[in-house]
Amino acid sequence: MKLSFTGVLTALASLDLVKRVAAAGWPNGPLVTSGRYVLDTTGTNITYAGTNWPGAADVMIPEGLQYQSIQTIVSKIKSLGMNAIRLTFAIQMIDEIYANGGKDVTLQRAFVQALGQANGTRVLNQVLAKNPGFSASTTRVEVFDAVAAECFKQQIYVHLDNHISKGMWCCGTGDGNSWWGDTYFSSANWTRGLAYMAEHAKSWPAFTSIGLRNEPREPTSNAQLSRSTYNWQTWYTYMKQGAAAVHAANPDTLIFLSGMNYDTTLTPVVRGTALTPGSGKFSLDDFPGYANKLVLELHNYENSASNCNSLQSNLRNNGFEAMSASAVNKFPVMLTEFGFQMDASEWKKVYATCLASFVAKEKAGWFIWVVAGSYYIRSGIQDYDEGWGLFNRDWSAWRSPSYINGALLTMVKDTLK
Repeated sequence: MKLSFTGVLTALASLDLVKRVAAAGWPNGPLVTSGRYVLDTTGTNITYAGTNWPGAADVMIPEGLQYQSIQTIVSKIKSLGMNAIRLTFAIQMIDEIYANGGKDVTLQRAFVQALGQANGTRVLNQVLAKNPGFSASTTRVEVFDAVAAECFKQQIYVHLDNHISKGMWCCGTGDGNSWWGDTYFSSANWTRGLAYMAEHAKSWPAFTSIGLRNEPREPTSNAQLSRSTYNWQTWYTYMKQGAAAVHAANPDTLIFLSGMNYDTTLTPVVRGTALTPGSGKFSLDDFPGYANKLVLELHNYENSASNCNSLQSNLRNNGFEAMSASAVNKFPVMLTEFGFQMDASEWKKVYATCLASFVAKEKAGWFIWVVAGSYYIRSGIQDYDEGWGLFNRDWSAWRSPSYINGALLTMVKDTLK
């Protein structure tokens, strides 16, 4: 049958309606865990394949907005087939909201404080030009709101990550943010900040999960703290506190537990061995009513790996064993950080190719570090060029098209198929 022009328009409108109705339930939450799987309300297994979008440094808003709009950045992420972002935040942002009677800092103040009067004003004006929905009086949290709203429009899951306490470049053992009780790491402010963001993110339909703390690590600048509390027993105490704070604020969200030594190991959790120096063990009973909300996350930066079998064995021993039938404690496990130099050849080496095959085979979720082509400021250097960034310096194109086309698109597809 040959359709008239009007008939074609009617058919297209009907198709659009079907698509919109079909999409209306996304993300089909709240998500829950069952053994090694994350499931939505339809019973479908959900796997993240995404990238890290930093928002926890000195300015404390998502990076890159002086170069591109939020819509453009999210669209480019979506063009890779990715379905998730790991959006980082600093506890300092929430501390300042509480200190200011519940009112957040404006963009004008945030940029000037971080970059100085002249450069802060200049970069702010660039941000406003690229994102005309903002003004100088827009707040930092409102920028996070806008990112989450755009992710919902494009069906990208938002995973929040408490990256650091004091807004700055992360991470080092002597940066004052490494362990509970360190210079800037107040456990009370941490649980308050987690609860605040979990509660606030209830208004984000795309929000599905939160990471309690990025890369817990030895506080080398505080020898007494390191000797007395840098251990699995203390780790467990605080992970239970953080998880309880999040669940009380937002019972729908998945809660990611990160391991010790820069989040490179969770072995005693998975194997059910003693959380030293005590004799206690990890138990799902310690998370009453929300044991089916827990996910494990690991990082890996073994960039010099020369043997894929050895690298994959390390990943399993350090925590990915939780996805196997032999695990004492079974969990979904996600590789929330890995990365390498974005050039024409690094992606062809053992590290990158081995991780790509591993996550696809295991159907493990992941977030590559990092989407950012540059930072507003990093370690005192303004407009810092990020050689590991998927984007180039001005976020206008992929830094390594050969990696995107030669490996990353396939990695996303193989993970999600």
